[in-house]
Amino acid sequence: MFSISAAIAQTTGKEYYLLVGAYANQGKTNGIDVYKFNSQTGEFQRAQPTTILENASYLAISADKKNVYSVSESGQEKASVHAYSFDAATGKLTFLNSVSSQGDHPCYISVDKKKKFVFVGNYSGGNLLSIPLNADGSFGSNAQNIKHEGGSVNKERQDKSHVHSVVLSPDNRYLLVPDLGADKVFQYNVDVTKPQALTPAASPYTAVKSGAGPRHITFHPNGKYAYLALELVAQVAAFDFKNGKLQEKQIIALNPDFKGDMTAADIHVSPDGKFLYASNRGEANELSIYSIDKEGKLTAVGRQSVLGKTPRNFAIDPTGNFVLAANQNSNDVVIFKRDSKTGLLTPTGKKIELHKPVCLKFVEVGK
Repeated sequence: MFSISAAIAQTTGKEYYLLVGAYANQGKTNGIDVYKFNSQTGEFQRAQPTTILENASYLAISADKKNVYSVSESGQEKASVHAYSFDAATGKLTFLNSVSSQGDHPCYISVDKKKKFVFVGNYSGGNLLSIPLNADGSFGSNAQNIKHEGGSVNKERQDKSHVHSVVLSPDNRYLLVPDLGADKVFQYNVDVTKPQALTPAASPYTAVKSGAGPRHITFHPNGKYAYLALELVAQVAAFDFKNGKLQEKQIIALNPDFKGDMTAADIHVSPDGKFLYASNRGEANELSIYSIDKEGKLTAVGRQSVLGKTPRNFAIDPTGNFVLAANQNSNDVVIFKRDSKTGLLTPTGKKIELHKPVCLKFVEVGK
């Protein structure tokens, strides 16, 4: 028998919090905004007042949903990372503490699944931090600081190391660090039982083609494949991944026919593992869509305008029903319906208007 409660659930859908990190804009100090998002309808509503934090350009959420971490992307004197407790019943953020990022312009942050360490990448500093965590999720002391060296052929963008992301493998055993300046993805072993969690992996780095500019990397849900956004050439590289080692097997363009300026930015795999999405900034302002075959290789199936400017970041809601594009320079988050069979996107006409959104994260609403 089909119950009333089941009918209501089907209509309302599962609710998530959508956390939005933003850059400061037009003399306004922004920070972290929290919305409720309905995964069935795509409707949203503000859940909490803005948590003020200058240039909160990247966020991370602990696996137990009790903590949120953010960078404050600034020059070295002000650059910092911030820890908050998070109430999954109300969406409320409560500040715990902050520490220096020990480098210029921190642009990425991640937290290991056991909530023992937070990892931070400094773009201009060319270094990464491993910061121990206390039991309440606040930052401890004695962070490990690893400096990268080297540049590449694009003298304007690759004059030195530029760490652009710090991404944990699905098994929590490895940290992959795309370095746009060095044209390498550095690989580290992760051991959260030790005071310093990171050591170079047996294969310490994977080089990409000169001038490619590796930016963000993401994993297939099966953990066997990884996909890397190559910012400076607007391409995606597909890899096999095993025991901390990447083996390149494919390079594919975001838009081979586009003649204007393009730069790859964010990249994500759908929850069902069937499609890959990559954002394309510059003059393109679109999401490229690829199907993923059984071997992890990509086939282009479509592209969707983000209906805005500069999609620095985007997110797929955990149910896979919607894709949200954070358009930095048109000051909106545009919501698209996703077809799970084709992977293609359809504008819903819904958008969240706020200043310079640049990071989107979902958290399931709890009790």
